[in-house]
Amino acid sequence: MNQTLSIRQLEDAYDAYGTAVYRLAMAFLGQRSDAEDVTQETFCRLLYHAPVFSNEEHLKRWLLQVAANLCRNQLRGFWRKRVAQLDDTIPAIVPEEREALKAVLNLPNKYKLPIHLYYYEGYSVAEIAEILKLGQSAVKMRLKRGRDLLKTELEGSN
Repeated sequence: MNQTLSIRQLEDAYDAYGTAVYRLAMAFLGQRSDAEDVTQETFCRLLYHAPVFSNEEHLKRWLLQVAANLCRNQLRGFWRKRVAQLDDTIPAIVPEEREALKAVLNLPNKYKLPIHLYYYEGYSVAEIAEILKLGQSAVKMRLKRGRDLLKTELEGSN
């Protein structure tokens, strides 16, 4: 069931969750322009579809799920496979966190997204499973393997 969404409601949703959607897209795609496109399209879909949400957390999960799906679609796209990578576009961060963030961004996509949602967004395994449409055991395994890869990467760089 859909409702009519006012511009004010859209602005409130963007103010509350725009950064989380952008961070997810940035972690997934690694390019500022691609992350901005996914963020914009996510909120356009919210405006056009205007689903009814039971609470604010439901809205946030819906937005992150839409963003994750858009990121997957973009990675599968024809042009994505034929684009040359530009310079690193990671936003400025504290120097101590730069190495860890770079290691997270270098993870394979199937590990990167669960790691981001768990550690950066604070979602539980069950919530990540719902957002990514995976089983909880698959999420747990991806978190474990992602942590193992991060540990190997970070220990190797020291």
